[in-house]
Formats: sequence, C-alpha cells, structure tokens
Amino acid sequence: MFGYDAARMSTQPTSVQSLQDAIRAFCEARDWDRFHGAKDLAIGVATEAGELLEHFRFRSEDEVDALFRDPSARDEIAGEMADVAIFLLRMAQRYEIDLGRAVLDKLAVNAKRYPVETSRGSNRKAE
Repeated sequence: MFGYDAARMSTQPTSVQSLQDAIRAFCEARDWDRFHGAKDLAIGVATEAGELLEHFRFRSEDEVDALFRDPSARDEIAGEMADVAIFLLRMAQRYEIDLGRAVLDKLAVNAKRYPVETSRGSNRKAE
C-alpha cells in the first residue's frame, strides 16, 4: 500500500535509514519528488512543528502531563511528532545527509559546548 512492508518494519528495530527508505518509497510511489525541494521540506518541518506546538500552547505543565496520559491526545501528539520527523527525514534522504551521523556529530559539538561539569542541572545557553 505505501511502497514498503509496514508489518515487517513494525517487528524490527527501526533505524534512521529504514525510516528514510520507507519515506522514499512512499513519496516516490506518489511522484512527489518534484514537490519536495529543500525550501518546501523546511517549510513542512516548521509548519508541522507549529501544529505540534498547538497542543501545548497556554497549558501548564500539569495540563501537558495530562495530555500524555489521555490516549487520544497522546495519539494526536505522536502523529504531529511523526509529521515533523517525516519532513526532516525526507529532507535528509533527498539531499543525501546521513541524519544519524549528523546527530552524533552535533552531540559531540554540544558535549564540548556544554561540559557536564558546568552544565549539569542548568539550562543556560552557552556563550
């Protein structure tokens, strides 16, 4: 149906590459490459991130916690998170960025920028 075996994927650990392969198959089956330039995909990330944010806007931490305990609200939030991830993974796939490697590289940069000794228990931005 989607151009990949969803049942097979759900029984195995999921890698970034397997997600990108599934997204590629889904989009190519629909001939969507022409609509998925970098600008359009970046707009998609931002748009979907805004839709995710709407679930939390003007809510206290207790209200947010309650959302995650409500199965329906939790499913909606998970769907919005998936939308953000799909656009981001699609962009990485289209422009041949190893997103897993990019995340690990960024964590290494952040480890230097935010050493445990000075950052533990603090959310202050590094200068």
